[in-house]
Amino acid sequence: VFAIMAGIIHWFPLFTGLSMNSKLLKIQFTTMFIGVNTTFFPQHFLGLSGMPRRYSDYPDAYLTWNVVSSIGSMISTVSILMFMFILWEAFSSNKKSIFSNQMGTNIEWLQKMPPMEHSYSELPMLTKF
Repeated sequence: VFAIMAGIIHWFPLFTGLSMNSKLLKIQFTTMFIGVNTTFFPQHFLGLSGMPRRYSDYPDAYLTWNVVSSIGSMISTVSILMFMFILWEAFSSNKKSIFSNQMGTNIEWLQKMPPMEHSYSELPMLTKF
């Protein structure tokens, strides 16, 4: 999930020519990090205490860690909703991206933003330095 969201954040300015609110993105990342770790870290303790997997009903001894894990899942859900709000805010505010050459060494960042269809008349040759 983190890699997918990082890819969207990285390529969003190139695909749309718009920029996202970096302060909100940092808050969203922190919230997502806390939520994911709160979801999955308690499951280590559940496994160590012998909770079986793939059962529909568990003994009450596992309730506390399952509740903590569920709360972490809700925090992650709120973070995903926050990310969708950040995307909506970027499209609705129509704030143009300032830095068109964020990755000057990559050929795709040398195009206009957003790139036009058929940007190259022939395939570019890539060489290694």
